[in-house]
Amino acid sequence: MLKLVIADKAYSSWSLRPWLALTQAGIPFEEVRLRFGSPTYKQDFREQSPTGKVPVLVLEDGQRVWDSLAIIETAAELFPDKGLWPANPGNRAHARSICAEMHAGFMQLRSNMPMHLLAKFPGRGWNLAVQADIDRVEAIWRECLQKSGGPFLFGNFTAADAFFAPVVTRLDTYVAQVAPDTRAYMDRVFATEGMQTWIRRAREEFEFVDFEEPYRRSVHG
Repeated sequence: MLKLVIADKAYSSWSLRPWLALTQAGIPFEEVRLRFGSPTYKQDFREQSPTGKVPVLVLEDGQRVWDSLAIIETAAELFPDKGLWPANPGNRAHARSICAEMHAGFMQLRSNMPMHLLAKFPGRGWNLAVQADIDRVEAIWRECLQKSGGPFLFGNFTAADAFFAPVVTRLDTYVAQVAPDTRAYMDRVFATEGMQTWIRRAREEFEFVDFEEPYRRSVHG
């Protein structure tokens, strides 16, 4: 069975992406959770990944795949019938493009509004650069939803929805002012079985960790 190495569910935005994609697609895996606040966290993360970052997918032959986008691509190759990417070639290319944009960009939003799934910080971290990132996210979602007809970005839930799920949580945590169609999409993501499970387990396992976003980025890939 596949193993997916992740970190704390309340904080780990990068872990959420492949976890949610695999879960929603019905791909079985064993979860291995590391703790940000562990006194041995550097060693723990380094033992699981050559980069010292999570998430990491461990294949049945022991091969390790690090970086969330590489994990999704590997899982899509292993399970081509699970619909991780849209079936239509044009939609698939579009989905990969917006996932890559999410993967590499939106640094103002990430830095100023770090993921804390179980908290509410209305207005904290907002500035004009953050708003520009939020505006771009809303534009991406609106274009996809109008083209596909929903309920998710490409109709059915795909890796694209999983990649933007951490942003869904951030916009909710910081009570960002968003358009009604954006809020409706966020609610649909929150209502998925995978997100409900992730949130429930985050509450069960939660341990407060006092650290800043630059540290958090250092153990995510």
